[in-house]
Amino acid sequence: MTLDLMAQFLAGYDRRLASANVGSQGGLIALRRGEAHIAGSHLLDPATGEYNISYIRQYMPNIPVKVIALVGRDQGLIVKKGNPKGVKSLGDLASSQSRTEPSRSVQFVNRQRGAGTRVLLDYHLNLMGIPSDSILGYTQEEYTHLGVAAAVASGRADCGLGIAAAAQALDLDFVPLFQERYDLVIPKEHAENNLLSPLFELLAGADFRNSVSKLTGYDVSVMGRIILED
Repeated sequence: MTLDLMAQFLAGYDRRLASANVGSQGGLIALRRGEAHIAGSHLLDPATGEYNISYIRQYMPNIPVKVIALVGRDQGLIVKKGNPKGVKSLGDLASSQSRTEPSRSVQFVNRQRGAGTRVLLDYHLNLMGIPSDSILGYTQEEYTHLGVAAAVASGRADCGLGIAAAAQALDLDFVPLFQERYDLVIPKEHAENNLLSPLFELLAGADFRNSVSKLTGYDVSVMGRIILED
């Protein structure tokens, strides 16, 4: 949702931001193929607890990059208004399944493979010792946070992991669980091109930062911080 806002600001600099929802891994692969100038990524490395660096090394070997923090984001469970199933944690997704009492089961909607949110989910399920096949709806996938929220709003699912702003957009409730960092990954050749100079002005200025800070569940204190430059 911050990228949608960014597109509005960049229009004032005579720049058009064209984006596609392909997931964080898909974005890095698109950069490697030369199909994009920028990719947003929030891939958590289970071994180090760091975001994105190991995946950049894996998917973009030998490509110099500049990685800039965009925002911190609250991730949690998007649930129906009033949270009728009483879902409070990932543990409730598995423990509440009941074949004898289907009304107590929780229908989940997931993000697609390669999405940072899916990686985050799998990381915490592993820490908690919860097998993915114990979660009803684990294989039901959506490609955006708003897609997850729409599935919950329509009744196709009881909950899904996503960001607070998506829940707010569709008048749903939100159970915060984790905070993550969302970075912009830019190949060095593009980072040094005048085409992207307005982007760096936005990240350094107050107007864009203040607008993002008004969105629910976002932390702009990290905005503009250089995470990696090689």
